Amino acid sequence: MYKTVKRTVAGSAVITVLALPYLGIKTYYLHIAILSLINALLALGLNVIAGYTGQLSLAQAAFFGIGSYTTALLMLQQKISFWLAAPLGIACATLIAILIGIPTLRLKGPYFVISTLGFGEIVRLILLNWESVTRGPNGLPGIPAPDPISLGFTVLAFDTKVAAYYLNLTVLLLVLVVYSNTINSRVGRALRAIRNDQIAAEVMGINLTFYKVLAFAGGAALSGLAGALYAGYIRFISPDTFTLGEAINILVMMVLGGMGTIIGPILGSVIITYLLETMRILADYRLIIYGLLMFIIILYLPSGFAGLLTATGEKIGKFFVASEKPAPVCRGSAKEISEPVESEV
Repeated sequence: MYKTVKRTVAGSAVITVLALPYLGIKTYYLHIAILSLINALLALGLNVIAGYTGQLSLAQAAFFGIGSYTTALLMLQQKISFWLAAPLGIACATLIAILIGIPTLRLKGPYFVISTLGFGEIVRLILLNWESVTRGPNGLPGIPAPDPISLGFTVLAFDTKVAAYYLNLTVLLLVLVVYSNTINSRVGRALRAIRNDQIAAEVMGINLTFYKVLAFAGGAALSGLAGALYAGYIRFISPDTFTLGEAINILVMMVLGGMGTIIGPILGSVIITYLLETMRILADYRLIIYGLLMFIIILYLPSGFAGLLTATGEKIGKFFVASEKPAPVCRGSAKEISEPVESEV
């Protein structure tokens, strides 16, 4: 019974996600859904280095910006197709992460966090002041949408919100397949070993530097991918998007969703993106309310929303198991049961 309910809920969720643009929702909420898909990639990227490897980083917004600006500049100045510019943007973010990660990942605890914070600020200042390339605070307008893809019998265009939704959803699903296989592989076990005890992991023969840099580069690649998709969807980027505030938002998405899980960062990105967008109408009070909500959730949901779902599922499972237990069987033969008991005088 419990498995049936579980499959029904999961199936309903999948159908809802796939059919979301055709469920009569407003364009504004479809926009939030698209941003949630992009933010899910950012949160999953941070989850690789922080959730599974135990190295807290505040550089995800910087890699987000590197992927976004590289993709946009190649499309605007070099007239390169989005489908070629996006991989180059991802490669640029990944390469810089490797170059930065090799020296900084030797640092531990708050020193590594501060180094990533400093790197993020350096990237932001470059984007802000290198006006001959990035146009500084004016940003880059007029970024082309991803080029149409011809399938012979039809042409897939990506200049509408519905098309952008399915493009980002497809990318996220493909990422989840690779992500899940990697986390459950030898690489994932090595990352978790480093997170749990670095000394023990090193004694076991795990190359700490290699796997830390691998996780850092993997997280940067996902952020670069998110940046490319963001540029192709919003069609305008500026340094104001890739700030420390954005890095903190990504961190909150991962923590509240459930760090060290696969579904957690996705849940966190959906909830936080919705809160950030809908609370804009509260102007100056938005950040105060947002901070209070985060404090309450962290206080009462230390394992995040993924932990809450897991605990709820376990309770429901125990309820169904208890209700499905067979009635106790009476011991003894039918003859013994049917014979009357003689009372002793």
